[in-house]
Amino acid sequence: MTDRGDLVSLPESDAPWPPPHLSAPYRAMKISDAWYSGDHKRLAQVYRHGAQRRDDGRRRLWGRRHQPHPGKPDQRLHVPLAGDIAGASASLLFSEPLALAVTDTITQARLDELAEAGGLTNTLLEAAEVCAALGGAYLRCTWDTELVNRPLITVMQPDRAVPEFAHGILRAVTFWRELHGSDTSTVWRHLERHERGYILHALYQGTSDSIGRRVPLTEHAETAGLADSLGAEGDAIATGIDTLTAVYVPNLPSRLHRGSTFGRSDYDAPIYDLMDSLDETWTSWMRDIRLARARLIVPDSYLRDHGPGRGASFDDDREIWQGLAIPPTEQGAGITLSQFAIRVAEHDSTSDRIMRQAVQSAGYSVATFGMEDTGAITATEVKARQRKSMTTRKQKAGYWTPELAQILHVQLMLDRVLFSPSVMPERPRVAFGDAVSDDPTSVAQTLSLLTQAQAASVDTRVRILHPDWPDDRVHAEVDRILVETGQAVPDPMQAGELI
Repeated sequence: MTDRGDLVSLPESDAPWPPPHLSAPYRAMKISDAWYSGDHKRLAQVYRHGAQRRDDGRRRLWGRRHQPHPGKPDQRLHVPLAGDIAGASASLLFSEPLALAVTDTITQARLDELAEAGGLTNTLLEAAEVCAALGGAYLRCTWDTELVNRPLITVMQPDRAVPEFAHGILRAVTFWRELHGSDTSTVWRHLERHERGYILHALYQGTSDSIGRRVPLTEHAETAGLADSLGAEGDAIATGIDTLTAVYVPNLPSRLHRGSTFGRSDYDAPIYDLMDSLDETWTSWMRDIRLARARLIVPDSYLRDHGPGRGASFDDDREIWQGLAIPPTEQGAGITLSQFAIRVAEHDSTSDRIMRQAVQSAGYSVATFGMEDTGAITATEVKARQRKSMTTRKQKAGYWTPELAQILHVQLMLDRVLFSPSVMPERPRVAFGDAVSDDPTSVAQTLSLLTQAQAASVDTRVRILHPDWPDDRVHAEVDRILVETGQAVPDPMQAGELI
């Protein structure tokens, strides 16, 4: 097993927390997280205590005080474009299940079982959203024998991780979380450190900006159950495999910090300014609607008095009114309708332009977000209109593929050690499914033309129709087609004695 002596240990008592060297990445993730969450309070908190103004000097919508007058409700409107971008990124990558393949049949069956039982596709959709929004995501492999008889792959948040890299390769990572019962004076933190061959758990009692002192895991109810599987003072658990049980998937390259190991958010500047402008446009639009509500301006004499101290009101549904002895030429004698115009076209055009620019700057085609009237078109035409999105998808898949293969390999190795001794672990081949499914009619026409032109064999045509099938299934299907169509020719060496 790898010696732990060359790795940094858990933090010392009263060390600053989060670590100071991560203050810049954490600050950027906090802004991205506020937009991704779509929560008004988070956006206001981030910008009231941060960059309140844009580069052009204008105060950001979410950097303004939301209640300039006591009792006035917050009229600002938020368009959740950031969440839509992260969701679209995840859907482009993992809307279709991955094709995972290994050479050993027993291992293949177990790999398929682990992927289905663990909901791998759903896990990856979650991780891909976080990766697009915050610039990266961690996948951790762990186990709980009292819960399930298989290793678990879970998503870990990048703003709750302290990684250690060497030559751009993750060599260790510490995940942390604040436990229930934390307040401004006392903060309980559970640290879970993954090293090559080991996993450590530790509990700290500190403050909002200090890790505090390390205490036994039994001091808090949420970590007390871990004490049984650990040694004294939270000694390391040996995983039984000589590799790291976590991977980091970055959203690269980083534009603001070239050469950085940390990825970048899809919202990186200038997307933040565009999203703020979009919210300002919609807020102005809704303000027009509020101001354009029809109002009646009536004389005081038209109001019905409800008695001393009870005020007066005007019943606009009343059909019969008693005539008043007021000269018709007297000012204010009649009822005046006040209603302003709503600038629908101007606001709609402005918001559409902003959304298009934001989507394109994030690396996607506007057609991906339904901003083009595609009508009934083929999958080929869809891919052509979404070319920019497909290019971004291919780029992101390049960063995901090696890390997915690695964490699945780790899962198989842990499965062999803990649950399934018959499994022969190997690094699986990972293939992404098509983001846009081909139209069956279009595929059938293509295969028909290839057959008429005698330009493709039966084997090739079967692989075009079923690109996710393994070789043995393809060969079996080819044999059935040849037999059914009468094209199968028996092997003379297997046909017995010739007459």
